[in-house]
Amino acid sequence: MSTQDEVISELEDLSQPQKDRLAFIELRLQYFGEIQRQDLVARFGIQTAAATRDLALYRGLAGHNVVFDTRTKRYFLSDTFTPLFAHQTDRVLSWLTQGFGDGEPSPLRSTVSCEIPARITQPPLDTLAAVTRAIHKQAALKVSYHSISSGKTHREIVPHSLIDTGLRWHVRAFDRKTQEFRDFVISRIVNPQLLLDPTSAPAEQERTDQDIQWTRIVELELVPHPDQPRPEITVLDYNMRGGSLKVRARAATAGYMLRKWSVDCSLDHSLRGAEYRLWLKDYLALYGVGNAVLAPGYAVTRDS
Repeated sequence: MSTQDEVISELEDLSQPQKDRLAFIELRLQYFGEIQRQDLVARFGIQTAAATRDLALYRGLAGHNVVFDTRTKRYFLSDTFTPLFAHQTDRVLSWLTQGFGDGEPSPLRSTVSCEIPARITQPPLDTLAAVTRAIHKQAALKVSYHSISSGKTHREIVPHSLIDTGLRWHVRAFDRKTQEFRDFVISRIVNPQLLLDPTSAPAEQERTDQDIQWTRIVELELVPHPDQPRPEITVLDYNMRGGSLKVRARAATAGYMLRKWSVDCSLDHSLRGAEYRLWLKDYLALYGVGNAVLAPGYAVTRDS
C-alpha cells in the first residue's frame, strides 16, 4: 500500500481532468455511499473503459475507501474511509444542492474582485455525509439530537431533503418519535447511524410524497413596504413587474424565506425598521403554513 507521501506525489503528477474525476468518485462514495462506472460516463462524457481506469486508479490510491461488489458491479463506501481530498463545506453543499463544483479542490479563480460574507455556522461534513447517504438510499437514520426545548434525545428519522435557511442547514425528515415531518438542524445531529435492515425501512407514511408541507406550494405577492420611503427604489432592487414581486415556495420553506428577506407579514404593515423593505400583500397566503410563525410580524397577525 502506498504511503501518504507517495499518494500525494502521485496525485500531483495527474492532470487536472484526472483529479477532477477522482474527486467526483470520492464525493459519490462519501455522500451517496456508492458509485458505478456509468456515473462517471454520464458526468464527464467519457467512455466506459476510461471510467474503469479511473476507478482502478482511485482504488490504487485509496483502496481502503472502496468495497467492490462483483455481483452488482458497484463500488461502495468502506468502513475505513478516509478522504484523499480536503473539500470545503461550501463546495460540497454547492455540489449536493446545485450539481456543480464537484471537481478536485483548487483555489477559486474570479474575473472580478468579489467578497462573499462567510457563514458563521457550517454542518460537520461527516454528519452531512451520513444524512445525504440516507437520503440517497431512502433509508432511516438513528441519531442523537440536541434541541433547545428538549435537550439531548435519541431519535430515528427518515430524511428526504436538505434546506438552506440562509443561516443554517437543515434536513427535512420524518421523525419517528413525534410521528410527523420536521426540520432538523444538521449541526445538532450527533452519532448518525444508517439503518439498512429491512425492519427499519421507511413506511408509506414516512415517504416524501406524504409530507404535505413539502409538497404544498404557496404563492406569495410581495410589494414595497407602504411605510418606507422611495418605493420606486424597492421596485428596482427587486426587479418588480407591475409594482409587485410574485414568488412561489414550498410551505415547508416559506417562513425561512420571508425571515431571510425581512418581509413584513403583519396585517397592517406595522413593523418598523429600515430592514423591512417588503410587505406581504395578503397574509392569508400563509394560512396553514407550518413555519409561518417564523415570518416577521405574522405571529401577531395570527393571534389578533
